[in-house]
Amino acid sequence: MRITIGEGGPDDVPVLLGMLDSSAAWLVSQGRPGQWGTRPLSESPKKVESVVRCMEEGWAFVAEADGVPAAALTLTDGPGAYLSHLPPPGEPERYIHWLASDRRFKGHGVGSALLAHAAETTRQAGVSLIRADCYAGDDRRLVAYYEADGFTPTQAYTVGEHRWPGQVLARRVRPPAAWPPAASCG
Repeated sequence: MRITIGEGGPDDVPVLLGMLDSSAAWLVSQGRPGQWGTRPLSESPKKVESVVRCMEEGWAFVAEADGVPAAALTLTDGPGAYLSHLPPPGEPERYIHWLASDRRFKGHGVGSALLAHAAETTRQAGVSLIRADCYAGDDRRLVAYYEADGFTPTQAYTVGEHRWPGQVLARRVRPPAAWPPAASCG
C-alpha cells in the first residue's frame, strides 16, 4: 500500500468530518462512547466549527492510501481555548488538533505517517516542540497510541460538566541543521 500525504484545504472538510464520524461509530461499536459520544461529530455545529477553524488558522494534511483518502490531521500554532487554563509551554510550538482515520485503513500506518509528517513540518519550520491532546479515559489506549509515536504525556486535565478526561502530550523534534542560523564573526 502506497501512502502519500498532501496539504488539505476547504474541500477536505467533509473528508475529515467523514473520518471523524467513522471513528466515532467505531468507538461506539467497541463499547467506548466516552471519547466523542454516540452521535456523528458532523452533526455538532461546535465540532464542525472547530475543524473548519483549525484548517483556516493552521494546516491540514490528508494521507491517501493508494489514492484513497485514509487519514487527516490538523496542525496549528497552539492549543484550543478549552486548554487556556493550562500553563503555556513557554516556547513556539505546533499543535495537533484533529487526527482521524478511515477505519478501513486501521493497522496500515496512515495515522503514524501523518504524525511523522506533522513532526517533519514542525521541524522544517524551525520549531522544536509539537504537542497534541487526546481522550485519556477508559483504558488510555489513545494515549498509548501517541506514546508509541514518540510523544510523552505532560499534563492531564478534565473539561466540561461531565469531566471529560484529557491528556496533553509533547514530542521534541530537532530543527533543521541550519537552525538557528550560525553567528558570523565579522
